[in-house]
Amino acid sequence: MVNLLSTAPSLDVKYYSPDRKKLLPPNWQHNPFETSLSQVPKMYEESETLRRCLASCTFYGALDVAPQSPVRLPQDMRPAKLPGANGEDLISCLYDLRETDPERFEMVEDTLANAFPDFERLNFPPVAAGKLSMTWKDKNFSKPIYVHELSEGTLRFLWLVTLLQSQDLTAITLIDEPEVSLHPDLLRLLTHLMREASKRTQLIVATHSDRLIRFLQPKEVLVCDMEDGETTMTWADSLDLEKWLVDYSLDQIWAMNLMGGRP
Repeated sequence: MVNLLSTAPSLDVKYYSPDRKKLLPPNWQHNPFETSLSQVPKMYEESETLRRCLASCTFYGALDVAPQSPVRLPQDMRPAKLPGANGEDLISCLYDLRETDPERFEMVEDTLANAFPDFERLNFPPVAAGKLSMTWKDKNFSKPIYVHELSEGTLRFLWLVTLLQSQDLTAITLIDEPEVSLHPDLLRLLTHLMREASKRTQLIVATHSDRLIRFLQPKEVLVCDMEDGETTMTWADSLDLEKWLVDYSLDQIWAMNLMGGRP
């Protein structure tokens, strides 16, 4: 039974056997030019489970919100549980959520109302056979705002809210620089949503933004540094920051280069 593989610089690969409680050389042919995990026989349950988890990993970069991007165009009316990496299923996902899980859809609208006090509701008018668009009702306007008219920050925030509220997040979810185009006031709400989503997925968020770090706790921040071609990772709560947090916020400590993680 395999629990852990360890690769030394000399390519001396061993795995930990919980039955024998020690590291053993593999009893299968090992190719040093391939990842060790991919070579562990499928008969070992733990490694196979880990492979399945890694295979389900989903990555979300900065959403493309250009005028003809998928997120701004009408979308097919179909069941969708995630908004898509390019927002290609955002409208379908929200419509499906409204029809199948009204309470969670209400949570999405409540979050939007908290972020944008003049927001009233989302609607999904059909625009062609099997096609839906989306409108945003604002108290200040008599007519609804269509999705292609929303600002970049508003649309990206709506996409992130929909993603993080989904009950069908994969085992591992990667989000790169979620703060892009967002007003600083929205980042507090975003960190709350990320904490909630982390109960349903292994959420890994990459950022260089001190604005986002401001709303995080040291135990939530993993600082990455590279030196001489090697990457090291250190949890911020292991850096003895308590004396600094008396007078400074976490983002100020990061800006003072007391945490590392500098380019």
